Amino acid sequence: MAEESVKTEEVVVVAVTDVPEAEKDTAPPPLSTEETKNVVESGPFKEETNVVDELPHPQKLALDEIKKLVRQGLQKHDFTEPPVVEEVVKEEAVMCESEVDVGSSEGVVVDKVETVEAIQETVVVEASPEPLTPPPPPEEVSLWGIPLLADERSDVILLKFLRARDFKVKEAFAMLKSVVAWRKEFGIEELLDQDFGSEVKKAVFMHGVDKEGHPVCYNAFGEFSNKELYQNTFADEVKRTKFLRWRIQFLEKSIRKLDFSPDGISTIVQVNDLKNSPGFFAKELRQATNQALQLLQDNYPEFVAKQVVVNASWWYLAFYKMISPFFTQRSKSKFVFVGPSKSTETLFKYIAPEQVPVEFGGLSRQGEEEFGSGEAVTEEMIKAACKHTIEIPVTETCVSVWEAKVVGWDVSYGAEFVPVEGYTIMVEKARKVGFSDEAVMCGRYKCSEPGKLILTLDNQTSKKKKVLYRSKTKAAE
Repeated sequence: MAEESVKTEEVVVVAVTDVPEAEKDTAPPPLSTEETKNVVESGPFKEETNVVDELPHPQKLALDEIKKLVRQGLQKHDFTEPPVVEEVVKEEAVMCESEVDVGSSEGVVVDKVETVEAIQETVVVEASPEPLTPPPPPEEVSLWGIPLLADERSDVILLKFLRARDFKVKEAFAMLKSVVAWRKEFGIEELLDQDFGSEVKKAVFMHGVDKEGHPVCYNAFGEFSNKELYQNTFADEVKRTKFLRWRIQFLEKSIRKLDFSPDGISTIVQVNDLKNSPGFFAKELRQATNQALQLLQDNYPEFVAKQVVVNASWWYLAFYKMISPFFTQRSKSKFVFVGPSKSTETLFKYIAPEQVPVEFGGLSRQGEEEFGSGEAVTEEMIKAACKHTIEIPVTETCVSVWEAKVVGWDVSYGAEFVPVEGYTIMVEKARKVGFSDEAVMCGRYKCSEPGKLILTLDNQTSKKKKVLYRSKTKAAE
């Protein structure tokens, strides 16, 4: 990748819920050279358990309470518009009366006049009772492929909402309802099947896992320094909307691959690379950033275990130091900001070198499967102004394969084979390797007799360097 741009400004994230939002028009004071080399980290973040029996008692009560609210909401169809109930107009009872007219006979004398009263019968016709309409069944609501209240995976999702609102049950439930409504409005399920092309796949991609098993998402914003890609992605509102929908689709597909069982991994690690990012004057990128950030903060709670921002310029580090006191310790503990000189070393603190992509300083190369991600890497230090040798034993006729990488390079590299008898066979002539020459030194040699391969690294600089290597043998063809 090209040299770092000092105009880097903001990070466009994939799944961030605790990202500090930059304050506008703030000019942070410059740091000393020594300060810019430091890694800005506010203590380690330890993920809480999702196993219900291991939760503190107040958190158990909060989980029970929100489950009760969710159950009531599903029964009442509170997560969607309630069904329209047609009013049944009952017919009024019909009253039927029969009247009898009584006549009188003139000229007839009677001692006792008996008045015959007509008995009128009132017939009341009652309407037959309407059959009772059974209540509608509880609605079914799923988030990221997990039906609410269906099993223990639902508890893991509800705990994310509770943690996002500090276990304030009513606020967490309100957030849950808002997320369900937004997903319906945004058309998440339909979005999953849409094709947005592959133009920005180099800028955002998933690759490997960290040392704790979290999937890692890489955001390489230097890719947007390509003017054509930048224009095709951010030039107008239509293109920014398409990009935003692609981002959400990418996130949705990534989340659905997570393990939502109580003892599973249901969060990701994000690596945000600011090297050569378009920076401060990229207005369209900032607009897309702000739109994405707002949606992610509101609708994807507690999905990020760690945020590692690499190749951050001095003023970015200074700005974060200035605003960090305004964030909770929980939020700050998820962030790590590091300048260019410490970026690779910091990544190795959280992600094994064999899992880190070559372009980020590791040994993992997609499409080149000589070594798998499960084959461990050995790390050694090369002292300043010293030669360092790596010996690879060979015990039988075979093909020996190896790869090596020096963090920061700027060393000389050579390889030779020394049989048991003691003579030397030149395998690779010593040559100077600069930072931009080769990402990884790869080699193979067909050994026809026992001996040892010797890799020689000559560090003539005044700084010690780290070398990563691994090797294996294959049957001779």
